[in-house]
Amino acid sequence: MNAVSYGLSPAAYWNLDAGGSDTWLDWLIGGTGEVLFDQKFMGLFSLLFGAGVVLFAERAEAKGRRAGWFSLWRNILLLFIGLAHMALWDGDILVVYAVCAPLVILLRRRKPATLLVAGSLIVLSSAAGAALVQSNVEDPIGELGEGLWFDAGSMSDAAGGWFLYDVLARGLGMMLIGVALYRLDVLTGRRDRDFYRRMVATGLLFGLPLAALGLALVAAAGFSGDLALVGSVPNTVATIPIVLGYVSAVTLWDAASDSPLRRRVRAAGQMALTNYLTQTVIGIAVLRGLFDRGQLSRSGIAVFVLAVWALQLWWSQAWLARFRYGPAEWLWRVATYRRWQPLRLNSP
Repeated sequence: MNAVSYGLSPAAYWNLDAGGSDTWLDWLIGGTGEVLFDQKFMGLFSLLFGAGVVLFAERAEAKGRRAGWFSLWRNILLLFIGLAHMALWDGDILVVYAVCAPLVILLRRRKPATLLVAGSLIVLSSAAGAALVQSNVEDPIGELGEGLWFDAGSMSDAAGGWFLYDVLARGLGMMLIGVALYRLDVLTGRRDRDFYRRMVATGLLFGLPLAALGLALVAAAGFSGDLALVGSVPNTVATIPIVLGYVSAVTLWDAASDSPLRRRVRAAGQMALTNYLTQTVIGIAVLRGLFDRGQLSRSGIAVFVLAVWALQLWWSQAWLARFRYGPAEWLWRVATYRRWQPLRLNSP
């Protein structure tokens, strides 16, 4: 989904009819992305980030550090990384994670049931906000413009406020759910395989049709903007079960017998920050530099995405065969601990 933001107009990220949909293949790719990926990958990474915040705090406590303050310092550094990234691309998510992290640190000791309920309600509050804002829209172009649903027109204060709240609520809500799942040993892979199979089946069977309903609603309205934000409501609600299905599927896949592809995917995960930042650099350079923004359609951008994935799967394993951490991960670690960290595998 990020590549659409690099290569097409701002509104085309939200509205399939706003650009890049020139052929039936473009529409198929765009629709598939809306149902399978939009909000879901952010939700998945937010869930894992929330669990990571707690894991880091636990390890800090085990070493006798003041876990709360140490975790806060680490996320202040992440905030600066995100702000630098945002100067290159306004779709950065690291700032959201860094801003939400202090609340996760404060709430990390709450009961898993409390975290699950709180996280779910926070995510769902964004869906409720979308419906409320849409119910008061009288002039879609005049209120949902400036890149929200239309590139022309303007964005109302209500729509702009919801837009900001939406990304924060979905980020924080899924982070809290991630903490709960970590506490319940769901993310550690310690549950039996039947548990994860049920999670996959239940999450996807409930979530995917709901996400498709959101797309169907806006398509039935001709992408006019009359149901623009209402269409996001089923998609937001569907994010929670779909992400639970995805994380369970990944757990099952990772627990299976080892393979070259699994090793490459694990290496890419270890270099997640480096890969996230370099995706932006490559995307901006190619989709706004080598090509003019809007020159490639959604199908062309999809080919670009596959090429970048292949490149990162290759270089992640090649890098970690020689070094302990990815470049960005190493710099973040050095700044966090405020002392030099060994980088090469053969370093003492």
